[in-house]
Amino acid sequence: MKLIKRIFKILIFLTITGILVLSGAVLYKIYPLYEEYNQEAKEAVEESNTNTFKRNLTSYFYDDEGNLLTELSGNGSKIYLTFEEIPENVINAFIAVEDRSFWEHKGIDLKAIVRVGVEYVTSGGETAHGASTITQQLVRNVFITKEVTLERKVKEICYALEVEKKYSKEEIIEFYINNIYFANNCYGIEAAAQFYFNKPAKELSLNETAYLCAVPNSPTYYDPLKNSSNAFPRRDKVLKDMQECEFISETERIQALREDIVLNVKKPAEIKDYETTYAIDCAIRYLMKLDGFLFRYSFATMEDYNFYMETYNQAYERIRAELYIGGYTIKTTLNKEKQALIQESVDNALAFDEELAENGQYAFQGAATLINNETGKVEAIVGGRTQNSSTYTLNRAYQSYRQPGSSIKPLIVYLPALERGYTDRSTVTEINVEKAKEEPEKVLEMYGTKMTLRSAVENSKNGVAWRLFCEVTPEAGLNYLQEMSFAKVVPDDFYPAASLGGFTYGVTTVEMANAYSCVVNHGCFQQTDCIVSILDKYGEELYEPYETRQVYVSEQTELMIDILKGVIKKGTARKMGWKSTVEAAGKTGTTNNSKDGWFVGITPDYSMAVWVGYDMPRELNNLYGGSYPAQIWKDAMEVLVEGTEHESFETQTEIVNKDEKYYPGRDGQEVLSPGYTVQNYRDDHALADRIEVLIQQIAQESDPGQKQAYYEQALALAEQIYGQTLKGTERRRLEEVYNTYFN
Repeated sequence: MKLIKRIFKILIFLTITGILVLSGAVLYKIYPLYEEYNQEAKEAVEESNTNTFKRNLTSYFYDDEGNLLTELSGNGSKIYLTFEEIPENVINAFIAVEDRSFWEHKGIDLKAIVRVGVEYVTSGGETAHGASTITQQLVRNVFITKEVTLERKVKEICYALEVEKKYSKEEIIEFYINNIYFANNCYGIEAAAQFYFNKPAKELSLNETAYLCAVPNSPTYYDPLKNSSNAFPRRDKVLKDMQECEFISETERIQALREDIVLNVKKPAEIKDYETTYAIDCAIRYLMKLDGFLFRYSFATMEDYNFYMETYNQAYERIRAELYIGGYTIKTTLNKEKQALIQESVDNALAFDEELAENGQYAFQGAATLINNETGKVEAIVGGRTQNSSTYTLNRAYQSYRQPGSSIKPLIVYLPALERGYTDRSTVTEINVEKAKEEPEKVLEMYGTKMTLRSAVENSKNGVAWRLFCEVTPEAGLNYLQEMSFAKVVPDDFYPAASLGGFTYGVTTVEMANAYSCVVNHGCFQQTDCIVSILDKYGEELYEPYETRQVYVSEQTELMIDILKGVIKKGTARKMGWKSTVEAAGKTGTTNNSKDGWFVGITPDYSMAVWVGYDMPRELNNLYGGSYPAQIWKDAMEVLVEGTEHESFETQTEIVNKDEKYYPGRDGQEVLSPGYTVQNYRDDHALADRIEVLIQQIAQESDPGQKQAYYEQALALAEQIYGQTLKGTERRRLEEVYNTYFN
């Protein structure tokens, strides 16, 4: 027994010591932050007034000429309820379920803060949430961002303490209940009551009150329209907590539970034009960025992707709601004349098919996105055919993810190949794709028809793309898309089929136009949108353009454009009949069974992606990239380039035969031996020269990983040599190098 008591005393001592150490660590971490944020909070709260907490302000969007596109406001009533006007049950419900000590504390719950501090330390900084009083939640909504960090918790505390000094408890709960979010653009209990039940808050039953007061805990999960049943367990908790706090009796609680919830939703006005819905999306995503949301474009597993999408959708919904009531002024690059031009091109090309789907919309659809290459901004976006506005439901240009077919090849196959030593004259092999699927491990050993890389692109040879993609590797090829913010490149896409546009989800016309614009801009990528200014309700500028980053090697993008010119002149898009003096380049794309047709084309000034197909994919015999999509592109682009100052693509490097030190002055088509020309000889020896440079780098490199990378690149170049004699020589040379530097 004495031994047990002694052990018990030691455990108590160690526990107390541990708590003190952890508390000290927390204080050491947060005290400097407290001093900084305390001063910030004093100044901000001192400048605040009751209008600071009134959030039902209208946001305005304008086009590139200053014309109003739309104005946004929240759903439900904009009536602000004073403390006296707020139903007692509403106040009691939130206090019972969110902050039972609200009337007593000074803005913070000390016990809960200590608990969060300990959790922060013991979790290594991973956990920093919980313990927020109603006052803290209020200041988080009004003054600070939503990211979950220790710094934010410290800031919450500082602001909460200052708010409690300046405002009464009645004012604080009034601000809170008018600010809290109830999903579907409803801020405040009055807006929620009128939107969901079509009556004022004062007429809500106890059951309806508890149901609505359950929603703000997780507006997306408890959304009464999308997830109506999810809120019932939370409603039950609200009623139980109210009963425990003696705000209601047990009899009242049971009676409320027996009543049915019958929504009587006041249908909101819908925005029915494509440019406005896209502008709203751009604004939401930018405000998410300002709010600290971390956008991701690569994922370890499908579970990782699905979890991210849940987080993304919740953040998107919350910021969308704030946009509707935040009082923003947003200026865009959207141009009504260009919008009308592209809309007309889509409508005219697809007018022959008037079949209607079950939702009343045309079954056969199209979408297009136009980007100005100089600014990197979207100037027009068409999400479907013109129809009665009452049937509008979807902006396909940015909301529909479709298989891109061969239009993706330049981005993930050919540009990566050019960066790894291939040229437009390199000899490539058209293998049998079906055999490649059966024996994937033998792809690089397979034989087939020989041709130049340029010819393979112009004629969209699938076997060449499949083999090259396997050589480049799906990981390396798809990394380019991830670098260009393609949103739905997932782990299940990292297979050879992606080389032909076979993706789990697909891509949008916005993403494709953005990527091709990157190619025009010498491989420099800037995430596109249509925003030039976002002013907050105080008139302060919030918007800064997205940062640029180099994705492709400039020299290779210029060569890629030169190759893609041939697609229009003599390749799969030749039938469109481009006659303008302005240079144009592009790539067609057609998916299996002609379910999707694409044309992504570029001129010096514009990049434009066009998709055509059915919302519910199905085969159309005469749908391919060079048909309707190319026709839509041509019809619009011929008008867009009229009077342009830029008729030719800007090049920083001259695209010429740089290897004419071999057989100078001789015609490249001259035959040296059966099936082997002067140009073949030049290409082969240029590859051998590059291998020699890599061998020298191997000899000088000390890092084993980089040395191996140089060696593998040299091996890949050797395999591109057309002449068998020189290929054998280089293979033996590299075998000697391996024995010298790797054994």
